[in-house]
Amino acid sequence: MDIDLHTQPRPRYSRIEDFQGLVIASAQAALGIHLLRAAGLVTGGTAGAALILSYVTGISFGLVFFAINIPFYAFAYHARGTSFALKSLFTVSLVSLMAEALKPFLHVAQIHPAVAATLFGISAGVGLLGLFRHGGSLGGVSIVAVILQDKFGFRAGWTQLLHDLILFVIASLVLAPPQVLWSLLGAMVLNFVIAMNHRRDWYVVT
Repeated sequence: MDIDLHTQPRPRYSRIEDFQGLVIASAQAALGIHLLRAAGLVTGGTAGAALILSYVTGISFGLVFFAINIPFYAFAYHARGTSFALKSLFTVSLVSLMAEALKPFLHVAQIHPAVAATLFGISAGVGLLGLFRHGGSLGGVSIVAVILQDKFGFRAGWTQLLHDLILFVIASLVLAPPQVLWSLLGAMVLNFVIAMNHRRDWYVVT
């Protein structure tokens, strides 16, 4: 007998399953950011804004990333409730801590920017998919992207891509042209991964 997946109840994760999923996904995102930062590149969203501010001011990425996301939690709460807001706060905090914790333990002395950009896009993209699957996000634009997809069916990856293009215009005022181009590659890989693999009816918990 054929099974119509659209009529089946969606799975609900236990707290332990949610916790491990959010931690693993956050680790993947933090690893991607660590590789990107080692090559002096940026990305889109609040993570990209935090990297640019970190390069300009010398303040740690983790601190800037955590602070810049604070205004978005109220929006997350009003848009999708307490669970989404708390999970987003949890994962943003984890990524902020993990990205800084990786520096003394995973020292990257040299990495080609093309490799850094590609691996960032894959690692962070898969990390974001995991966060979406468990009802979390990396704050900022990713919150807006998920909400737009849920309400209007506009793919989350395309929302982030549009925002990223604006951010890269700003980045071009701070970084050298080759760095901007390699950074754009990373953002394109990340958004391609999300656009091709994230759908509301694919493995997403309600």
